[in-house]
Amino acid sequence: SDYEQLGYNLRSNLFRGGPLKSRSLMRDSYTPDIIQKAIRDPNNWHGRRIYELGKWYEKYFLDLNVQKAMKDKYG
Repeated sequence: SDYEQLGYNLRSNLFRGGPLKSRSLMRDSYTPDIIQKAIRDPNNWHGRRIYELGKWYEKYFLDLNVQKAMKDKYG
């Protein structure tokens, strides 16, 4: 059956998984000097500041807690 065939293939390691060396689109698209010049600022995450993300998550979880409380109270 298909299940037994799959089990045989897994046991005999025909499915070896992904490549050992991963590739990225950025490394393939740009020359090494561009990648070395790139500045990574941990405080500026994709154009947003960390505290802005924190405020967003705080509002998001507050909204979830309000929805949960309303559901518990009113069904």
